[in-house]
Amino acid sequence: MALRSINLPGIGTKYELVTEKDDTIAIFFLKNGNIQMYTLPHDGHTPCVAELTTAEARRLGTIMTGAIMEADKESVEIAFSALSDLRISIHTYVIGTSMAGRCIEDHQIRAKTGVTIIAVSRGDTNIVNPPPSFMFQKGDAVVAIGETEQLKTFEREFMVG
Repeated sequence: MALRSINLPGIGTKYELVTEKDDTIAIFFLKNGNIQMYTLPHDGHTPCVAELTTAEARRLGTIMTGAIMEADKESVEIAFSALSDLRISIHTYVIGTSMAGRCIEDHQIRAKTGVTIIAVSRGDTNIVNPPPSFMFQKGDAVVAIGETEQLKTFEREFMVG
């Protein structure tokens, strides 16, 4: 498996990977911020191309590393063997009507479930470590962290209905 990078003046940077089966995958990080991915099978003559935004490329990279466990719900579990086998799960949810219009503190999420909301994405805005006074809106994507059982309790208490 050979990997090389090439600086293309005025265009961006090209990373090219030749697989063990002699397929070629090329990723171009363009100056305009977009990313293009080309694939060329070892026996092919015409490459296939996909143009990705930065967010799409990050998501694809995460999927390819195996960090996403479920296709419909993003979830990652991290194990810390040096800390008595501590396991922490991070999961995303979309806020529905039942939680909208109230703040994190009103819901008493941590007190009731042990889960902490560590980020909220609303439209094009991301709020990392939202304060207890943060007011949820329907459609907000939230990132919650806790032990697996805590997240299951959060789902039962807040995400049903």
